Amino acid sequence: MKTANIAIFENNEEFLNELKNYIEGVEGFNVCAATSNGNTAIELIKSTRPDVAIVDLVLSGRDGMSVLKYIKGNDVSCLPIAIGSYLEDKIVNSAIENGAVYYLVKPVDAETVVDRIKDLSESRAIDYKVGAGTRDRRRINSLDEKISNIFVTIGIPPHIKGFTYLREGIKMTVEDQSIINRVTKELYPRIGERYQTSASKVERAIRHAIEVAWNKGRTDAISSIFGAKVYIGSERPTNSEFIALVADKLLLESLE
Repeated sequence: MKTANIAIFENNEEFLNELKNYIEGVEGFNVCAATSNGNTAIELIKSTRPDVAIVDLVLSGRDGMSVLKYIKGNDVSCLPIAIGSYLEDKIVNSAIENGAVYYLVKPVDAETVVDRIKDLSESRAIDYKVGAGTRDRRRINSLDEKISNIFVTIGIPPHIKGFTYLREGIKMTVEDQSIINRVTKELYPRIGERYQTSASKVERAIRHAIEVAWNKGRTDAISSIFGAKVYIGSERPTNSEFIALVADKLLLESLE
């Protein structure tokens, strides 16, 4: 198994050391960089080329948002997990727009952070295996980012499990449009296998994520994303309808 290199950029020294010690105890993970300073973080990204970067939004020197912007703006091939103390839409949206694949809210424990790293590591490994010769890291990151931006715009918070499961389901549908006709028999079970959970829990988490978004009532945002007045008011799409809508949008954009 390939070792995943993890960088930790965390303002709280105690939590930084806790994360470092916990991650180094996980098989297949190596902490390649750790600092509480944003300027140093960028230099470490250049020199160590981590697979995953844990980025606290509050850092000395350059703040965490600047680190996220550097990773995104310089095509750095690592996946950032943002950590912050606030859940305001503006902050979360900004983190996701600047490339964060997850946004975790403090207080968060080391085990949860590692679970999210495992999600990313497993997803990337499977993506490379399935798409060898047809997909590259830039496309994978770009697709993750586009889906995350859609979710945040319509109000699906990135800290809930449904966010991750939905994103995986949409990526599967982009790769194989016919799978949308086998949601219960294939898509849910495959996501469950990937994240070591049951198909029924995947289905419920996805349904909950869609309910959260629609309960926020962002009808203008939903209409702007999908280009039509769809599912207004209490009406909302089924899991498969939502996955198909987002996948179709991404496929159409890829043809432009």
